[in-house]
Amino acid sequence: MKTYNNLMLYFWLAMGIVTTVAVTYFGITEGFDRWYHFYLFAIIAFLMFFLRRTMMKRMEKHQKFLDDQNNANNHN
Repeated sequence: MKTYNNLMLYFWLAMGIVTTVAVTYFGITEGFDRWYHFYLFAIIAFLMFFLRRTMMKRMEKHQKFLDDQNNANNHN
């Protein structure tokens, strides 16, 4: 599951970068008045990246807490 989570984490980062570059290119070539609203998709992709990363760190921290708690109960 950790491999899948890391894969999806970097998928969202790559989608954010690709979308930003593509929208900027099309904005320069065809005019930003037609393309500026597509930056919303890049923002969503970056938000997904940061949200997923934050949740992965929280889950790792919580799992460590549960493991420590379990080890403390087993030693008693």
